[in-house]
Amino acid sequence: MVEIKQWHVPGRVNLIGEHLDHNGGPTLPFAIDRGLTVKARRRDDDRVAVWSGGERADLRLTVAPGEVEGWAAYVAGAVWALQQSGHRVVGTDLVVESRLPRGAGLASSAALTCGVTLALADTAGDPLDPHTVAAVAQRAETDFVGAPVGRMDQLAVLLAQAGHALLIDHRPDPPTTSDVELDPAAAGLALAVIDTRVHHDLAAGEYAARREECAAACAELGLEHLSTAPVDAVFRLDDPVLVRRTRHVITETTRVRGAVQALRTGAWEQLGTILTSSHASLRDDFEVSCPELDLAVKLAIEHGALGARLTGGGFGGSVIALVPTDRAAAMAAAVIEAFVARRWTEPVVAPVRPSAGARLGP
Repeated sequence: MVEIKQWHVPGRVNLIGEHLDHNGGPTLPFAIDRGLTVKARRRDDDRVAVWSGGERADLRLTVAPGEVEGWAAYVAGAVWALQQSGHRVVGTDLVVESRLPRGAGLASSAALTCGVTLALADTAGDPLDPHTVAAVAQRAETDFVGAPVGRMDQLAVLLAQAGHALLIDHRPDPPTTSDVELDPAAAGLALAVIDTRVHHDLAAGEYAARREECAAACAELGLEHLSTAPVDAVFRLDDPVLVRRTRHVITETTRVRGAVQALRTGAWEQLGTILTSSHASLRDDFEVSCPELDLAVKLAIEHGALGARLTGGGFGGSVIALVPTDRAAAMAAAVIEAFVARRWTEPVVAPVRPSAGARLGP
Protein backbone atom coordinates (compact mmCIF):
# COMPACT_ATOMS: atom_id res chain seq x y z
CA MET A 1 0.00 0.00 0.00
CA VAL A 2 1.38 3.43 -0.96
CA GLU A 3 1.82 5.72 2.05
CA ILE A 4 -0.07 9.01 2.01
CA LYS A 5 1.34 11.91 4.00
CA GLN A 6 -0.36 15.21 4.77
CA TRP A 7 1.05 18.65 5.50
CA HIS A 8 -0.83 21.57 7.06
CA VAL A 9 0.41 25.02 6.05
CA PRO A 10 -1.21 28.20 7.43
CA GLY A 11 -1.72 31.54 5.78
CA ARG A 12 -0.20 34.62 7.32
CA VAL A 13 -1.01 38.20 8.19
CA ASN A 14 1.77 40.75 8.24
CA LEU A 15 1.13 42.80 11.35
CA ILE A 16 3.58 45.53 10.31
CA GLY A 17 6.55 46.01 8.00
CA GLU A 18 4.98 46.09 4.55
CA HIS A 19 7.29 46.00 1.51
CA LEU A 20 10.34 45.82 3.75
CA ASP A 21 11.38 42.24 3.01
CA HIS A 22 12.65 43.13 -0.46
CA ASN A 23 14.29 46.25 0.99
CA GLY A 24 16.35 44.44 3.64
CA GLY A 25 14.22 45.66 6.53
CA PRO A 26 12.40 44.02 9.45
CA THR A 27 8.92 42.53 9.21
CA LEU A 28 6.52 41.21 11.84
CA PRO A 29 4.11 38.63 10.36
CA PHE A 30 2.18 35.90 12.15
CA ALA A 31 0.64 32.66 10.94
CA ILE A 32 -3.15 32.44 11.12
CA ASP A 33 -5.62 29.70 12.00
CA ARG A 34 -6.60 29.22 8.36
CA GLY A 35 -4.54 27.51 5.73
CA LEU A 36 -4.30 24.60 3.37
CA THR A 37 -3.42 20.93 3.39
CA VAL A 38 -1.29 19.07 0.88
CA LYS A 39 -1.66 15.29 0.67
CA ALA A 40 1.03 13.38 -1.21
CA ARG A 41 1.82 9.84 -2.32
CA ARG A 42 4.56 8.37 -4.49
CA ARG A 43 3.72 7.23 -8.01
CA ASP A 44 5.77 5.01 -10.31
CA ASP A 45 6.30 7.35 -13.26
CA ASP A 46 7.90 10.74 -13.92
CA ARG A 47 4.81 12.91 -13.53
CA VAL A 48 3.43 15.14 -10.81
CA ALA A 49 -0.37 15.14 -10.81
CA VAL A 50 -2.20 17.67 -8.65
CA TRP A 51 -5.88 18.07 -7.79
CA SER A 52 -7.29 21.25 -6.21
CA GLY A 53 -10.84 22.57 -5.99
CA GLY A 54 -12.14 20.21 -8.64
CA GLU A 55 -9.32 21.08 -11.05
CA ARG A 56 -6.47 18.82 -12.11
CA ALA A 57 -3.05 19.46 -13.60
CA ASP A 58 -0.56 16.92 -14.93
CA LEU A 59 3.07 18.07 -14.90
CA ARG A 60 6.29 16.63 -16.29
CA LEU A 61 9.29 16.57 -13.97
CA THR A 62 11.11 18.50 -16.70
CA VAL A 63 8.57 21.33 -16.65
CA ALA A 64 10.09 24.73 -17.46
CA PRO A 65 9.07 28.38 -16.93
CA GLY A 66 6.44 29.56 -19.38
CA GLU A 67 4.86 26.13 -19.84
CA VAL A 68 2.17 26.33 -17.13
CA GLU A 69 -0.23 29.12 -16.21
CA GLY A 70 -2.78 29.81 -13.48
CA TRP A 71 -2.78 28.17 -10.06
CA ALA A 72 -0.87 25.11 -11.34
CA ALA A 73 2.11 27.35 -12.15
CA TYR A 74 2.86 27.58 -8.42
CA VAL A 75 2.98 23.78 -8.16
CA ALA A 76 5.05 23.52 -11.33
CA GLY A 77 7.32 26.24 -9.95
CA ALA A 78 8.04 24.16 -6.86
CA VAL A 79 8.82 21.10 -9.04
CA TRP A 80 11.21 23.20 -11.13
CA ALA A 81 12.81 25.19 -8.29
CA LEU A 82 13.57 22.10 -6.24
CA GLN A 83 15.52 20.56 -9.09
CA GLN A 84 17.21 23.84 -10.00
CA SER A 85 18.38 24.02 -6.37
CA GLY A 86 19.94 20.55 -6.59
CA HIS A 87 17.20 18.50 -4.96
CA ARG A 88 15.56 15.34 -6.25
CA VAL A 89 11.91 15.17 -7.32
CA VAL A 90 10.05 11.93 -8.08
CA GLY A 91 6.62 11.14 -9.51
CA THR A 92 4.01 12.28 -6.98
CA ASP A 93 0.25 12.60 -6.65
CA LEU A 94 -0.81 15.74 -4.78
CA VAL A 95 -4.19 16.83 -3.44
CA VAL A 96 -4.49 20.43 -2.24
CA GLU A 97 -7.39 21.57 -0.07
CA SER A 98 -7.38 25.27 0.85
CA ARG A 99 -9.33 27.60 3.12
CA LEU A 100 -7.28 30.59 1.97
CA PRO A 101 -8.85 32.87 -0.65
CA ARG A 102 -6.52 33.63 -3.53
CA GLY A 103 -5.41 37.23 -3.86
CA ALA A 104 -6.60 38.25 -0.40
CA GLY A 105 -3.16 39.18 0.91
CA LEU A 106 -3.03 36.17 3.25
CA ALA A 107 -0.07 34.43 1.57
CA SER A 108 -2.05 31.75 -0.24
CA SER A 109 0.68 31.42 -2.86
CA ALA A 110 3.45 31.04 -0.26
CA ALA A 111 1.39 28.44 1.62
CA LEU A 112 0.90 26.52 -1.62
CA THR A 113 4.51 26.62 -2.80
CA CYS A 114 5.85 25.81 0.68
CA GLY A 115 3.37 22.95 1.15
CA VAL A 116 4.15 21.45 -2.25
CA THR A 117 7.89 21.85 -1.69
CA LEU A 118 7.66 20.07 1.68
CA ALA A 119 5.58 17.26 0.16
CA LEU A 120 7.75 16.74 -2.91
CA ALA A 121 11.01 16.79 -0.96
CA ASP A 122 9.76 14.33 1.63
CA THR A 123 8.25 12.00 -0.99
CA ALA A 124 11.64 11.93 -2.74
CA GLY A 125 13.34 11.02 0.54
CA ASP A 126 15.08 14.40 0.75
CA PRO A 127 13.41 16.35 3.60
CA LEU A 128 14.58 19.94 3.85
CA ASP A 129 15.06 22.42 6.68
CA PRO A 130 12.61 25.36 6.79
CA HIS A 131 15.07 27.95 5.48
CA THR A 132 15.82 25.80 2.43
CA VAL A 133 12.10 25.23 1.84
CA ALA A 134 11.53 29.00 2.05
CA ALA A 135 14.30 29.71 -0.47
CA VAL A 136 12.99 27.10 -2.92
CA ALA A 137 9.40 28.33 -2.59
CA GLN A 138 10.50 31.93 -3.12
CA ARG A 139 12.40 30.87 -6.24
CA ALA A 140 9.28 29.12 -7.53
CA GLU A 141 7.36 32.40 -7.37
CA THR A 142 10.06 34.76 -8.58
CA ASP A 143 11.74 32.76 -11.33
CA PHE A 144 8.93 30.48 -12.52
CA VAL A 145 5.66 32.35 -11.88
CA GLY A 146 7.21 35.78 -12.38
CA ALA A 147 6.13 37.44 -9.11
CA PRO A 148 9.25 39.07 -7.59
CA VAL A 149 8.33 38.40 -3.96
CA GLY A 150 10.53 38.56 -0.90
CA ARG A 151 10.90 35.73 1.61
CA MET A 152 8.70 37.00 4.45
CA ASP A 153 5.61 34.95 3.63
CA GLN A 154 7.47 31.68 3.29
CA LEU A 155 9.31 32.10 6.58
CA ALA A 156 6.11 33.09 8.37
CA VAL A 157 4.07 30.09 7.26
CA LEU A 158 6.96 27.73 8.05
CA LEU A 159 8.45 29.08 11.29
CA ALA A 160 5.75 30.96 13.20
CA GLN A 161 4.80 29.83 16.70
CA ALA A 162 1.30 29.83 18.19
CA GLY A 163 0.61 32.99 20.19
CA HIS A 164 3.54 34.83 18.63
CA ALA A 165 4.52 37.02 15.73
CA LEU A 166 7.76 36.28 13.90
CA LEU A 167 10.24 39.15 13.78
CA ILE A 168 12.31 38.71 10.63
CA ASP A 169 15.49 40.61 9.81
CA HIS A 170 15.79 40.34 6.03
CA ARG A 171 19.28 41.76 5.67
CA PRO A 172 21.29 38.60 6.39
CA ASP A 173 21.12 35.66 3.99
CA PRO A 174 19.40 33.59 5.17
CA PRO A 175 17.25 36.03 7.18
CA THR A 176 17.26 35.74 10.97
CA THR A 177 14.11 35.30 13.03
CA SER A 178 12.90 35.65 16.61
CA ASP A 179 9.52 35.23 18.31
CA VAL A 180 7.54 38.12 19.78
CA GLU A 181 4.55 37.31 21.98
CA LEU A 182 1.26 38.34 20.39
CA ASP A 183 -1.75 37.68 22.62
CA PRO A 184 -4.40 40.35 22.06
CA ALA A 185 -7.12 38.15 23.59
CA ALA A 186 -5.50 38.52 27.01
CA ALA A 187 -6.10 42.28 26.71
CA GLY A 188 -9.70 41.88 25.55
CA LEU A 189 -8.76 42.54 21.94
CA ALA A 190 -9.09 40.69 18.66
CA LEU A 191 -7.26 40.79 15.36
CA ALA A 192 -9.83 40.85 12.57
CA VAL A 193 -9.14 40.37 8.88
CA ILE A 194 -11.37 42.30 6.48
CA ASP A 195 -11.07 40.60 3.10
CA THR A 196 -12.28 43.25 0.66
CA ARG A 197 -12.46 40.56 -2.05
CA VAL A 198 -10.68 42.94 -4.40
CA HIS A 199 -8.17 40.36 -5.51
CA HIS A 200 -4.73 41.33 -6.64
CA ASP A 201 -2.14 39.61 -8.81
CA LEU A 202 1.37 40.45 -7.68
CA ALA A 203 2.76 39.08 -10.94
CA ALA A 204 0.81 41.73 -12.86
CA GLY A 205 3.36 44.53 -12.75
CA GLU A 206 2.67 47.13 -10.05
CA TYR A 207 4.47 45.11 -7.37
CA ALA A 208 7.47 44.70 -9.68
CA ALA A 209 7.37 48.43 -10.39
CA ARG A 210 7.62 49.22 -6.67
CA ARG A 211 10.65 46.95 -6.37
CA GLU A 212 12.28 48.64 -9.34
CA GLU A 213 11.64 52.07 -7.84
CA CYS A 214 13.21 51.01 -4.55
CA ALA A 215 16.21 49.61 -6.42
CA ALA A 216 16.56 52.90 -8.30
CA ALA A 217 16.51 54.81 -5.01
CA CYS A 218 19.20 52.50 -3.63
CA ALA A 219 21.37 53.11 -6.68
CA GLU A 220 21.08 56.89 -6.33
CA LEU A 221 21.85 56.74 -2.62
CA GLY A 222 24.69 54.23 -2.99
CA LEU A 223 23.01 51.71 -0.69
CA GLU A 224 22.60 47.95 -0.84
CA HIS A 225 19.34 47.99 1.15
CA LEU A 226 16.91 50.90 1.20
CA SER A 227 15.99 50.11 4.83
CA THR A 228 19.45 51.38 5.86
CA ALA A 229 18.82 54.84 4.39
CA PRO A 230 19.27 57.66 6.93
CA VAL A 231 16.37 59.99 7.66
CA ASP A 232 17.82 62.74 5.48
CA ALA A 233 18.09 60.45 2.43
CA VAL A 234 14.86 61.86 1.02
CA PHE A 235 16.60 65.24 0.59
CA ARG A 236 19.26 63.64 -1.62
CA LEU A 237 16.76 62.37 -4.18
CA ASP A 238 15.33 64.45 -7.01
CA ASP A 239 12.57 62.19 -8.30
CA PRO A 240 9.43 62.80 -6.17
CA VAL A 241 8.32 59.18 -6.71
CA LEU A 242 11.59 57.85 -5.31
CA VAL A 243 11.31 60.31 -2.42
CA ARG A 244 7.91 58.85 -1.50
CA ARG A 245 9.04 55.24 -1.81
CA THR A 246 12.12 55.91 0.31
CA ARG A 247 10.14 57.79 2.95
CA HIS A 248 7.81 54.81 3.32
CA VAL A 249 10.69 52.39 3.79
CA ILE A 250 12.42 54.61 6.36
CA THR A 251 9.27 55.27 8.39
CA GLU A 252 7.96 51.70 8.14
CA THR A 253 11.26 50.38 9.46
CA THR A 254 10.84 52.65 12.48
CA ARG A 255 7.22 51.50 12.89
CA VAL A 256 8.26 47.85 13.09
CA ARG A 257 10.63 48.63 15.94
CA GLY A 258 7.88 50.61 17.67
CA ALA A 259 5.39 47.79 17.23
CA VAL A 260 7.77 45.25 18.79
CA GLN A 261 8.29 47.54 21.77
CA ALA A 262 4.54 48.09 22.10
CA LEU A 263 3.90 44.34 22.14
CA ARG A 264 6.60 43.73 24.73
CA THR A 265 5.15 46.41 27.03
CA GLY A 266 1.47 45.76 26.40
CA ALA A 267 0.95 49.20 24.85
CA TRP A 268 -1.96 48.17 22.66
CA GLU A 269 -3.26 51.67 21.91
CA GLN A 270 0.19 52.64 20.74
CA LEU A 271 0.25 49.56 18.50
CA GLY A 272 -3.07 50.60 17.02
CA THR A 273 -1.73 54.05 16.21
CA ILE A 274 1.29 52.47 14.53
CA LEU A 275 -0.92 50.26 12.36
CA THR A 276 -2.97 53.23 11.16
CA SER A 277 0.15 55.26 10.46
CA SER A 278 1.46 52.37 8.37
CA HIS A 279 -1.68 52.39 6.27
CA ALA A 280 -1.37 56.13 5.59
CA SER A 281 2.21 55.60 4.45
CA LEU A 282 1.25 52.69 2.18
CA ARG A 283 -1.58 54.78 0.73
CA ASP A 284 0.25 58.07 0.23
CA ASP A 285 3.96 57.24 -0.10
CA PHE A 286 4.07 53.69 -1.46
CA GLU A 287 0.76 54.07 -3.31
CA VAL A 288 -0.43 50.47 -3.06
CA SER A 289 -3.86 51.00 -1.53
CA CYS A 290 -7.25 51.27 -3.23
CA PRO A 291 -10.68 52.78 -2.34
CA GLU A 292 -11.97 49.53 -0.82
CA LEU A 293 -8.96 49.17 1.49
CA ASP A 294 -9.09 52.83 2.49
CA LEU A 295 -12.79 52.64 3.33
CA ALA A 296 -12.34 49.44 5.35
CA VAL A 297 -9.60 51.07 7.42
CA LYS A 298 -11.64 54.25 7.95
CA LEU A 299 -14.78 52.39 9.04
CA ALA A 300 -12.88 49.99 11.28
CA ILE A 301 -11.42 52.90 13.23
CA GLU A 302 -14.72 54.80 13.33
CA HIS A 303 -16.39 51.73 14.84
CA GLY A 304 -13.96 51.00 17.61
CA ALA A 305 -10.71 49.59 16.22
CA LEU A 306 -7.56 50.88 17.91
CA GLY A 307 -5.90 50.81 14.51
CA ALA A 308 -6.06 49.21 11.09
CA ARG A 309 -3.98 48.88 7.95
CA LEU A 310 -3.86 47.04 4.67
CA THR A 311 -1.86 43.83 4.95
CA GLY A 312 -0.02 42.12 2.14
CA GLY A 313 1.31 43.57 -1.08
CA GLY A 314 -1.66 45.86 -1.60
CA PHE A 315 -3.64 46.70 -4.76
CA GLY A 316 -6.59 44.96 -3.09
CA GLY A 317 -6.65 42.14 -0.59
CA SER A 318 -7.24 42.51 3.13
CA VAL A 319 -7.12 44.88 6.09
CA ILE A 320 -6.02 43.84 9.57
CA ALA A 321 -7.79 45.64 12.43
CA LEU A 322 -6.99 45.60 16.14
CA VAL A 323 -10.36 45.89 17.83
CA PRO A 324 -11.86 45.36 21.30
CA THR A 325 -13.57 41.98 21.29
CA ASP A 326 -16.90 43.46 22.36
CA ARG A 327 -16.89 45.87 19.40
CA ALA A 328 -15.74 43.47 16.70
CA ALA A 329 -19.23 42.42 15.57
CA ALA A 330 -20.45 46.01 15.23
CA MET A 331 -17.31 46.95 13.31
CA ALA A 332 -17.78 44.04 10.92
CA ALA A 333 -21.44 44.91 10.36
CA ALA A 334 -20.59 48.54 9.60
CA VAL A 335 -17.96 47.60 7.02
CA ILE A 336 -20.23 45.10 5.31
CA GLU A 337 -23.16 47.54 5.25
CA ALA A 338 -21.03 50.30 3.69
CA PHE A 339 -19.66 48.03 0.97
CA VAL A 340 -23.11 46.72 0.09
CA ALA A 341 -24.50 50.28 -0.02
CA ARG A 342 -21.86 51.14 -2.63
CA ARG A 343 -22.72 48.00 -4.58
CA TRP A 344 -19.23 46.66 -4.02
CA THR A 345 -18.60 42.98 -3.49
CA GLU A 346 -19.55 42.09 0.08
CA PRO A 347 -16.38 41.73 2.19
CA VAL A 348 -15.64 38.85 4.51
CA VAL A 349 -14.72 39.83 8.07
CA ALA A 350 -13.34 37.22 10.46
CA PRO A 351 -11.08 37.08 13.51
CA VAL A 352 -7.69 35.38 13.22
CA ARG A 353 -5.48 33.91 15.92
CA PRO A 354 -1.66 33.82 15.87
CA SER A 355 -1.02 30.16 15.13
CA ALA A 356 1.74 27.65 14.48
CA GLY A 357 3.54 27.22 11.19
CA ALA A 358 3.61 24.24 8.84
CA ARG A 359 3.45 20.74 10.27
CA LEU A 360 3.29 17.16 9.10
CA GLY A 361 0.47 15.07 10.50
CA PRO A 362 -3.09 13.83 10.20
